[in-house]
Amino acid sequence: MPKITFEKIISTPRSTVFQTFVDDYPLLQKYLPQYFPSIRIRSSRGNTTVMEEHNQILGKEMVMTTKHISNTPTIHEIFVIGGDLKGSHIIQKYQTVSQGTKIIIIADIKLGRNIMTRKLTDLTKKNRLENDLIQIINAQAKLVS
Repeated sequence: MPKITFEKIISTPRSTVFQTFVDDYPLLQKYLPQYFPSIRIRSSRGNTTVMEEHNQILGKEMVMTTKHISNTPTIHEIFVIGGDLKGSHIIQKYQTVSQGTKIIIIADIKLGRNIMTRKLTDLTKKNRLENDLIQIINAQAKLVS
């Protein structure tokens, strides 16, 4: 699947956005259970955390093991190391702009065999996936607005 890139500007300071989106990431299951039914920290050391996650994407609950690497307050990288989207890589960049914070998302999502067998064209899957990711970011943005 090709890369998906999009931007979002939030009228909130970068430190607050980064805190909510990255540092408090495990709390998203409490505030946004429709997108994050379960997030469990498996290990954490320095700026690297390994988690077991259940995320709602493409109308399905995806189960995966993820490795999160953060460079406070500018970059958050997510590597899917096991599960439904294994091999996926998401980069979130946080930039201070005059309106607040610009988030740049670059997502290279690898859809597993069980997801690819659904009767959707590749273009439809890409559009639905991009829409789902934008909805998730918009919901997170509401938490800090």
